[in-house]
Amino acid sequence: MVTHKSVLTTGEVAKICNVAPRTVSKWFDTGQLRGYRIPGSKDRRIPLDQLLRFMRAHSIPLNGLDSGRKRVLVIDADLSLSEALRSALAKTGLEVTSACGALEAGAAAACGPHIVLVDAGLSELTPHAVVRFFRGGSQGPPPKLIATGAGLTDAQGQSFLQAGFDAYLRKPFDSRALLQLIERLDDSRSVAELMPATKS
Repeated sequence: MVTHKSVLTTGEVAKICNVAPRTVSKWFDTGQLRGYRIPGSKDRRIPLDQLLRFMRAHSIPLNGLDSGRKRVLVIDADLSLSEALRSALAKTGLEVTSACGALEAGAAAACGPHIVLVDAGLSELTPHAVVRFFRGGSQGPPPKLIATGAGLTDAQGQSFLQAGFDAYLRKPFDSRALLQLIERLDDSRSVAELMPATKS
């Protein structure tokens, strides 16, 4: 998979490789993992292609990093919904990762999702916080953000759009409705054009 980030921090690399950040720093400092330091600071940055080369050389699972498939991150406390979406979307060639809260979402985001579904009912994740997290430090095209929620009103949906989300989808919805929405987002259509699909 090509992630939306072409350059990663040591913390992001640590999450992807499932090791401690200091381990990544050691790989960097000894020259095993190539990268560069931010001018004027000690912060290290690892280009994605260098990370992939390192992971292959050391037989570290790539976890879909170079599969070329579109990756969807579902942030929802409803595990049954997440699993149903994973199963349905996998049949269409999409890779689906799920997270039930902010902490898990932060770890999953290191792999660079193209589409992020966020349950509007998660009080720990405000619309502005989600937009800041996924759009603030992006080193390339940021992911498309979709708010979901049972009984999501038009007013609530509009508040997500105003915060920076790309669309909203009212629960319950089926995988076909989600796929149609993803296709429309990929076509870079305007929010106004997306709204009829999100209300179905």
